[in-house]
Amino acid sequence: MVTFLAEYGLFVAKALTVVVAALVVFGTIFASSVRGRKEPGGQIKVRQLNEQLEEVQRTIKEAVLPKEQIKEAQKAEKKQKKQQHKADKKALKKSAKDDKPSEESKKRVYVLDFDGDVKASAVESLRKEITAVLSMARPVDEVVLRLESPGGMVHSYGLASSQLERIKNKGIPLTICVDKVAASGGYMMACIADQIVAAPFAILGSIGVIAQLPNFHRLLKKNDIDFEMFTAGEYKRTVTTMGENTDKGREKFKEELEDTHVLFKEFVGSQRSKVDIDKVATGEHWYGTRAKELDLVDELKTSDEYLVDACDDADVYEVEYKQKPSMADRFGLGIEDVSERLMLKAYRLFEGKFF
Repeated sequence: MVTFLAEYGLFVAKALTVVVAALVVFGTIFASSVRGRKEPGGQIKVRQLNEQLEEVQRTIKEAVLPKEQIKEAQKAEKKQKKQQHKADKKALKKSAKDDKPSEESKKRVYVLDFDGDVKASAVESLRKEITAVLSMARPVDEVVLRLESPGGMVHSYGLASSQLERIKNKGIPLTICVDKVAASGGYMMACIADQIVAAPFAILGSIGVIAQLPNFHRLLKKNDIDFEMFTAGEYKRTVTTMGENTDKGREKFKEELEDTHVLFKEFVGSQRSKVDIDKVATGEHWYGTRAKELDLVDELKTSDEYLVDACDDADVYEVEYKQKPSMADRFGLGIEDVSERLMLKAYRLFEGKFF
């Protein structure tokens, strides 16, 4: 009986392995067949943070305050909303009569998020969010970007910074909040803001440039492997990971790094004229409190505190561009989920029985 169970268990395990392998192969073929097709679009999602905050406050009041005070608070809230509705309606009528955009209605604050990686991949969503916001934003409004990034590629963060410049060029006030880190390319983005708000222990600065690469030339030479590279142009390739680097190539590469650093310094200096650029452009980073002393930030406060305060005087909207997953992505996730479940069931079925 034990032998039969062992053989049966082995047969089932093999069958599950074959099924999983077939699913993976089929999924790979399917993904390859749809690769290159137009990816599905995304959509802009908007949430009003005032409503979320009011809901939280309402829940706390109902748990803490007596019923009489709750009723009084609800009446006061309804009265305030009614007055604001009348003011907005009046401003809208005046706008229609003058045939001009109204500046008298309540201020709006548009909140965006940027979570940066080495390639600044989030710029693809950021550019769409900014386009959407600029279609509605007025000079009396404000854009708040919650930024988190340790930096990355120069050209990628250059593009991300250019996207933020679009807000400034339209005359819309821009505030950037840093709760954790905005260093190097991240600070390149942050310095564009009209004001930078940072948490006391957020990391800022690191105005410098770095490049590093391994070189396998001696390893290849030791194993009698030749590496050949052909270029046209004296400095088409200065240093390489496989070939033998020369002093001339290293000097040129260092020269290019220095020039990039100069451009970085000039950019930060043009955006924040009160900063002593020679003092801060050493590649060092500082925590929020020290960064404020160096004028790298304007105010010490978390983004939560800043936005809660903004809800008192403005309508605050969180704007996010959501990319729809492609069919290949959805199918791939489905195969991964099925595979994990099959393997888990196989483990549970035979766990402790004959192994």
